[in-house]
Amino acid sequence: MTIQRALVTGADGFIGSHLVELLHAKGYEITALVQYNSFNNWGWLEQINCLPSINVVVGDVRDYNFCIELCKDIDVIFHLAALIAIPYSYVAPQSYVDVNVNGTLNMCQAALKNNVKRFLHTSTSEVYGSAQYIPIDEKHPLQPQSPYSASKIAADSMAMSFYYSFELPVTIMRPFNTYGPRQSARAVIPSIISQLATNKDAIQLGDVSTTRDFNYVEDTCEAMYALAQCEQAIGQAINIGSSTEISIFDTFLLIKELMDSNVEFIQDPKRLRPKNSEVQRLVCDNSVFRNLTGVLPQNSIQEGLRKTIEWFSNSNNLSKYKSNIYNI
Repeated sequence: MTIQRALVTGADGFIGSHLVELLHAKGYEITALVQYNSFNNWGWLEQINCLPSINVVVGDVRDYNFCIELCKDIDVIFHLAALIAIPYSYVAPQSYVDVNVNGTLNMCQAALKNNVKRFLHTSTSEVYGSAQYIPIDEKHPLQPQSPYSASKIAADSMAMSFYYSFELPVTIMRPFNTYGPRQSARAVIPSIISQLATNKDAIQLGDVSTTRDFNYVEDTCEAMYALAQCEQAIGQAINIGSSTEISIFDTFLLIKELMDSNVEFIQDPKRLRPKNSEVQRLVCDNSVFRNLTGVLPQNSIQEGLRKTIEWFSNSNNLSKYKSNIYNI
């Protein structure tokens, strides 16, 4: 399948901006949706070299009529627009339903109305909750351990219902913990790196006993591109991950080593999630994805962290982060 006209929602965000760069390099004609704001700020798209070659649209997926117009003359939609911070979902759960569930409904309706050829919806490994078995495959039970994960379970179901009900060619992309340049400091890896880069005497972290499957952002985006080319992926929810597991504490030690630091950490009570909400283990079974596409992650955790540290060590990049506060 040859697809030329791509729409990326959430293009102003961390993964979205990297995906725009990749799709541009692959020869796509790109429309990039950024969330409307009075500053006319295009988020991380402001930092990419191919910005003059893409069509940036400012708007909001919560508006149905806007979505209908947005999806005209589009071949493939990569739907990444979402509220993603888990701690903020404890504070404002309604906003997660508005953006993640209703926004996805609007985009599905718009895609159907405009006869879009592929609709790739972005899920999250958080929908699985704490692992009942390892590694986590696509048959693992879904466990809404936070309002965020509940909203994504609902959004995934909404998108898949359009496949079953209306034959919208939907694929659910379910990335595990993506990291890399431009990631928000609400995530643990940029939080550690940005604190170390500003020479803190001690850095603040939450629960460091939990484990995650970290996947470098370039590998996540390559996986999303591969799924867009794979017709067998239609009607499926598919994991994207490295199939490796590392604790937050060991990640901290590895970053310390790579940054040649002796700093220790202090557990910050504000960064601890409610007991039954914390996801203790996440490790991906990516065999379905590998069997469908033949694509493997190209960056080890060490190599990905080196690239991430290099980006954060640039003073212009680091200045965009508030490492002295807890970012929810």
